[in-house]
Amino acid sequence: MKSKILFIDRDGTLIDEPKSDFQIDSLEKLEFEKGAINALLKLKNYGFKFVMITNQDGLGTDSFPINSFELPHKKMLNIFQSCGIEFKDIFICPHFEHENCACRKPKTAMLENYIKNELFDKNQSFVIGDRQSDMLLAKNLQIQGLKYDKIDFNWEQICEYILKHFRNANITRNTKETQIQVKLAFNDTPKSDIDTGIAFFDHMLEQISTHANISLELKCKGDLEIDEHHSVEDIALTLGEAIKKALGDKIGIARYGFTLPMDECLASCAIDFCNRPHLVYKAKFKKEKLGELSTEMIEHFFYSLSYAMGASLHLKVKGKNDHHKAEGLFKAFARALKMAIKIENENLASSKGVI
Repeated sequence: MKSKILFIDRDGTLIDEPKSDFQIDSLEKLEFEKGAINALLKLKNYGFKFVMITNQDGLGTDSFPINSFELPHKKMLNIFQSCGIEFKDIFICPHFEHENCACRKPKTAMLENYIKNELFDKNQSFVIGDRQSDMLLAKNLQIQGLKYDKIDFNWEQICEYILKHFRNANITRNTKETQIQVKLAFNDTPKSDIDTGIAFFDHMLEQISTHANISLELKCKGDLEIDEHHSVEDIALTLGEAIKKALGDKIGIARYGFTLPMDECLASCAIDFCNRPHLVYKAKFKKEKLGELSTEMIEHFFYSLSYAMGASLHLKVKGKNDHHKAEGLFKAFARALKMAIKIENENLASSKGVI
């Protein structure tokens, strides 16, 4: 699995940058930005890794000798390490801006290995820095940039923002039978944009977005001239993969979770993101179709979904109205999903230490 990485600027972001000469060249000048250590510790607990990337103008020249840089730099790293914070990599460009080198931010030469070998998840990684060059670096890496400001966007606010926005996924599945694109975000403002070519199925998938409180964009072009089987099955597989990817290492999630009434029917869903796929399904329909959706495909949808997202799923519904029963199942699943993906703490909900 690709890593969740924070590419972090040093001066002015992790430690204070003197406005006189913009150089931390003595221990007296070493001062940490407020909240940086606490924020990194919390983000570490959610599985983030840290990469430091910094421009140090003229490092190694008479204007900024190596020895003057190394003493406070090593002290800074020792303090971070004593607090439990380590950097996966540290990249330093020693050149002046006018030298037009290949490695200076916002250029990406120092991060070539990360880019070439796709070592970071673009949907769950960020650049954090206090300058526009950091935001341009984020653009060049095709990830989100967060501009640090000790007054308007401090470390506490950055940490809160990341924990609200890092859980998302963008999955494409193309076969001879279907072409599917799914964009999903757990912590975004809930909204849906769904087009499967099967109107009743669109209505059911919208229930997942609304009642799970997630953002869901889903487009499918399938061989509906045959029937809806391939589209429904492949949508379930793609959506399940997106949910699994967005959950990542599952640190902090509730893991379990709903029973709800819908007029005369009662639907329930129990879910466990245990990575042991299983479906128990109890539902009977009088109609063969609801709109253009075969009722038998509802079970197959949840079967494919449970296996793709790696969850144990128990669904059942009783009632008289088939429309209500189908909608009740999707709503119950959505509510269970909302409960299960909620971040409750910084721990993994498993006595085994792994899910």
